[in-house]
Formats: sequence, structure tokens, C-alpha cells
Amino acid sequence: MTTETVAAETVLADLTAMLRELLEEYGLDDAEIGRDTKFHDDLELESIDLVTLSGRLREHYGDKVNFAEFIAERELDEIIALTVGELVDHVVSALRAAGEG
Repeated sequence: MTTETVAAETVLADLTAMLRELLEEYGLDDAEIGRDTKFHDDLELESIDLVTLSGRLREHYGDKVNFAEFIAERELDEIIALTVGELVDHVVSALRAAGEG
């Protein structure tokens, strides 16, 4: 298993925990969450939930992971179709870039 795989699995676990906390407010914390899970279609998250998630990502990873910038680069339909795996990949690459800097 590569360090990249381990990092992605760790980030997925961290992100899943954050999402469960967020979904708990709606009584949906038992939702299935995996790399293919879509924030909008599967978890029914609204934009305000993504703002909350952004704050939690910043608390957890610091300024190395800029969720707002990640979202800003996308069209609305891409944001609606955004998957957990895409965010995991972004976090992993942001952390790797910060580590190399």
C-alpha cells in the first residue's frame, strides 16, 4: 500500500467523520458515505452545509486546504455533481503540495 493510498484513506475517514457530524443535525448520520457519494444528490447537502464543511476542513487541516478556492473553480453543475472522492483527492493533493513547499 502506497503512502498516497494511506493518505487518501485517512482523509476519507476524516471527511466521513465531519460529514456524519454535519448530517447528525438532520438525523441522516447513518447515510452511506464513500468516494462515489455525491454531496448534493446522496447527502442532500445545501450550500450552507458546504460552508460549514469548509470551516471544519480548515479547522482540521489549517490553511493548506482551501475548500472555497476548490469550489470557486467549478461550474454550478460540477458543484452539484461533486463527490466525496473528488474532495478527498483535492485534500490529498493540497496537503502534498503544502508538504513539498
